[in-house]
Amino acid sequence: MENPTIDTLINELDAAKHDWAKTGIGQRILILQGIKDSLIKVSDAWVKTAAQQKLIPAGSALKGEEWFSGPYALMTYCNAMITTLSGMQGKKYLNSIPLRLLENGQIAAKTVPHSIWDHLLLSGVKAEVWMQKGVNMANLAANTATAYDPSGQRQAKVALVLGAGNIAAIAPLDCLDKLFCQHQVVILKMNPVNEYLTEFLQIALKPLIDKNALRIVKGDAQLGEYLCNHPQIDEIHITGAGASHDAIVWGTGAQAVKNKKAARPVNRRRITSELGNVGPTIVVPGPWSKADLAFQAEHIASQKLHNSGFNCIACQMLILPKDWDKTEALMQNLKAVMAKTPPRQMYYPGAKGRMAEFASHSDTAQEFERGDAVACVVVPYEKGADDWYAENEVFAPAMSTYQIAENDPARYLQQAISFANQELHGTLGANIIIHPKTIKQIGKKQFEALIYELHYGCIGINAWSGLGFLLNQIPWGAFPGHTLDDVQSGIGFVHNTFMFDKAERSVITAPFRPFPRSLLSGELSLMPRPPWFVTNKKQHKIGKLLTELQHKPKWKKLPKIMFLALRG
Repeated sequence: MENPTIDTLINELDAAKHDWAKTGIGQRILILQGIKDSLIKVSDAWVKTAAQQKLIPAGSALKGEEWFSGPYALMTYCNAMITTLSGMQGKKYLNSIPLRLLENGQIAAKTVPHSIWDHLLLSGVKAEVWMQKGVNMANLAANTATAYDPSGQRQAKVALVLGAGNIAAIAPLDCLDKLFCQHQVVILKMNPVNEYLTEFLQIALKPLIDKNALRIVKGDAQLGEYLCNHPQIDEIHITGAGASHDAIVWGTGAQAVKNKKAARPVNRRRITSELGNVGPTIVVPGPWSKADLAFQAEHIASQKLHNSGFNCIACQMLILPKDWDKTEALMQNLKAVMAKTPPRQMYYPGAKGRMAEFASHSDTAQEFERGDAVACVVVPYEKGADDWYAENEVFAPAMSTYQIAENDPARYLQQAISFANQELHGTLGANIIIHPKTIKQIGKKQFEALIYELHYGCIGINAWSGLGFLLNQIPWGAFPGHTLDDVQSGIGFVHNTFMFDKAERSVITAPFRPFPRSLLSGELSLMPRPPWFVTNKKQHKIGKLLTELQHKPKWKKLPKIMFLALRG
């Protein structure tokens, strides 16, 4: 079956791929600046449309989610990439990134905070990229941005990006990674769930479209299959479900089983991917106050209910200390937070069926009420009882809890990490919530050694690993090592505006308490309730203002942002 319209678009890309690969740094910076200017013009309409399509009530602060995971994320990527390209000659931009040697001999690059704006707007938040073994202080530059090395050959290719349907910025950011980090031109197929974004992306990314470096198309699975097998497509990147990935690689039905067993893929192109996981959040026992329990309940609720639960990085397995005298209080706080959270309807296709299946595997399923919205289903999980909960991503407002009978924080954390590594599907992101005094009790070196054993692409310590998606300076993707026949959370990294070629994982840390309690307890942070919390009452206004600040940074914009942040 032929598709002349699509063939024409791909021919245009194929004809321009060599020119794009040779496009100079100065011109690329101008294109990124042009994207920023085009993006700001459609940001309001983009967010309004996305909020309506996702059934967010009019006037709800939850509209902020669409600002942060849409225009804001794309705007920050442009700024971060401009910074890198501006310092690409001799890779001098690496000089501004502090490095340290880990106890295991690996090196860590501190990527956040990097600018004065990071210090002010992400007060107390830090992010490091831990490199793979073999990368050291002396050879980091040789293992960074090699695609831009003068001696390197830029391979001109046409890439297919299969967009995700849940988070607005995923598809354009995946495209920008192919374009700016790998020098490939891109045809983006939008996901039918959010193809309403096409008109906004056509405008925002017009500088790339005018350059014949990007084309955006809409269509069903049949079009996706046509594109995946088109002879002029050189590479594929997919963000989505593991089943979709395997259908591309191995085919479908009984023949796919035979192909996989024989290691005979039906599609031999290079395929990279981000495919989600059964995301763990590990709560470590410690001297938590009532205020700590309340705040961290908001934190966990946000990890689960952001975007109505339709996140590949959502908390799905809440790991708790069985004998901790505060476990029950934390769960009661979580239940109360969910009951008071603005009701959010399920918009993603198939959610009701997935939630029904989730509940059907247990006789002890509980419901945490959410007002007019469908209740969050919570299932106590016991290892070996029904491993479905450890092996399947639910992609809906549902979660499991798993309890470990160990009082010593270090031994408890070790067991929790072992459980996450060995039993849970995927390696995209994991979260640890731990009191600062408990880290001191364990010892900083031992705590870091335990973190090293947690094999996930992004680890959040008192931070949701989903924050790693917004911090474009760090790589985003699964822990390295997956293969096509056991793809788990995917293969490869995206974002990664510093272009580390051999990153292993990212580690984000944030304050355990919000401002002003953070300062009162000795944490040097001015961050109040984070704007990505579902409980933040001003996130819609903060998201808009921060997007405008990223477009044109001006000091006079800060007071209003700070004022709203304190009231959130």
